[in-house]
Amino acid sequence: MRTTIPEPDTGSTADTVDEAATTDVADTPVVDEPAAPPSKQRRSIDVRRFVPSWRSVLAPVAGIAVLQQKCAEIAPQIDPSQGTFPGPAEKVHAGPGRNDDWQADRASEAAFYEQQDLRNQALIEAGRGSEVQDFAYTGTATFPDQVWTSLRTVGLGFLIGTLVAVPLGLLSGLSATFRAAINPLVQVMKPISPLAWLPIVTLVVAATAGDDPILPQAFIISALVVTLCSLWPTLINTAVGASSVDQDLLNVGKVLRLNKRQQLSKLVLPSALPYIFTGMRLSLGVGWMVLIAAEMLAQNPGLGKFVWDEFQNGSSETLARIMFAVVVIGVIGYALDRLMSSIEGFFARNRRA
Repeated sequence: MRTTIPEPDTGSTADTVDEAATTDVADTPVVDEPAAPPSKQRRSIDVRRFVPSWRSVLAPVAGIAVLQQKCAEIAPQIDPSQGTFPGPAEKVHAGPGRNDDWQADRASEAAFYEQQDLRNQALIEAGRGSEVQDFAYTGTATFPDQVWTSLRTVGLGFLIGTLVAVPLGLLSGLSATFRAAINPLVQVMKPISPLAWLPIVTLVVAATAGDDPILPQAFIISALVVTLCSLWPTLINTAVGASSVDQDLLNVGKVLRLNKRQQLSKLVLPSALPYIFTGMRLSLGVGWMVLIAAEMLAQNPGLGKFVWDEFQNGSSETLARIMFAVVVIGVIGYALDRLMSSIEGFFARNRRA
């Protein structure tokens, strides 16, 4: 005997479900869901990372205060032949005098050109225009002028050194043969003192410069000495960065049929960029240290010449002015390092983006 399973009445069941659903929907009030808070829609900005911590502010201030206190205690115990050894107060007082000298020199320069213009105008009105002459003002270089000269000198020397060191470093990192060829030269020339380079550079510049060079010889000599002493950290770090590029990355470039120039610009340089900037920061610091000694001997009118002239002056304020110049040299060196660090961070962010 066969048992038949009755089919359910789908029509009546569907109607019942529809009625129940309609009744539930109609009876249930519609409530708008609250929008997601802005913190969940987008990532909030952490303001704390823009506020320096107490350690980064108070610790340096405390260290400087302790150093100044020790200097104030030691200064009266030192009896130099030229005046008295300056304490913190004497160093601070030496600064405004340099600004006063600069303003007085600017006033003298303005008066010089004003008198020259009046003299030339009188000659033209008298019909003697052929006798008109324009002379350049040759006043004494003041402290701000000497700071600007030193910055230009180290900038030129650093630029030349970078343009020489980066290509040589890349070639050395990519070619083991070339690296083996220049490695002895680098190791021998890297520790040479700027005082040893200075006579050689002076003779070469004096023999090759014309009668009317575009730049003063002392400026060129100081810049070239900076170049010869500062290019080695950039060259070595660039070579290390180029040689440490992942070989798998280079193999991918070969699979993509990239030529040598494309491999260099798209694979090698981005990978070696942190090493290059590290070398450039070291080179700039070395160049700034070398510059002061080079300017002393080459008589380039920069900070080195200012220190040497004050030493030869022998007045009672000599040591205070020299110590003030030493502080300025250190502050400028720190600012240059921070500038290179900011440039490195800018390129690093763009490389990640």
